Amino acid sequence: MKIREGIEIETHYFENSGNIPNSKYPVMIYHQAFSDTEPQAADWLKQRFASNNWTNSWRWGVYDFHHYHSNTHEVLGVFSGWALLHLGGPNGKQIRVKKGNVIVIPAGVAHKCPEAGDSFEVVGAYPDGIQPDMNKGEDGERPKTDKNIATVPFPDKDPLNGENAGIISLWNTSA
Repeated sequence: MKIREGIEIETHYFENSGNIPNSKYPVMIYHQAFSDTEPQAADWLKQRFASNNWTNSWRWGVYDFHHYHSNTHEVLGVFSGWALLHLGGPNGKQIRVKKGNVIVIPAGVAHKCPEAGDSFEVVGAYPDGIQPDMNKGEDGERPKTDKNIATVPFPDKDPLNGENAGIISLWNTSA
């Protein structure tokens, strides 16, 4: 398997919305980033992410409640089905994703899955294999989570494209 040529990258910015900090960096959705007909797509995603130092991977869906990680960024590679992801917290935006998409979620950006097809599954991973914390936008989480987000290191590589591409170039312009 390989990365498709001419991948369309969609970006979404979400502002601080009270209990959800969100991020100065955009959520990035790589559309049809890889062949969606390959039966080994999950294994390929896990290996591709690991080759770019995004590890501690898992296979599953996305929680059906708003949550965010204050200590790490997250990548989700959709290897099966489709889903509606709600990004940015209650005041955010719902975006449909499907098999072949890769979504990079900056630390602090809330996400949840209110609707999914029967076969929806992703491979998730984190830069440097960081174990993510779990925050739900509840009273009292901030300002501790804000301090955590401020110290999250900038990834060395884009989870899909490696050095000098994707988040490495696009997030640097957002800093």
